[in-house]
Amino acid sequence: MSNSKFQLSAVKFVKRIVVGNDNPERMKTEEEVQSEMAIVNRCLNELPRGVIIGLEKNFGLYNIGEHQVVLQSLVYNIGFERKPVWIDG
Repeated sequence: MSNSKFQLSAVKFVKRIVVGNDNPERMKTEEEVQSEMAIVNRCLNELPRGVIIGLEKNFGLYNIGEHQVVLQSLVYNIGFERKPVWIDG
């Protein structure tokens, strides 16, 4: 945001980015997780800079066949004054 003080009312666009495994049907590779984290870092460092306005922490314990699977993910809600041109969708 351009001002030194953060104003929630200035947020016009929110990008929601899931980092980690959130679907037991399709486990993400380490490269996919690193790619998601790179998008978060880009949102926070490139112009226009975003600000984390929300963070969701998800944890799930699933039984798949005879196996128990633990899934963890973080969902970053990053707010911008305007939508960056490099964000697709």
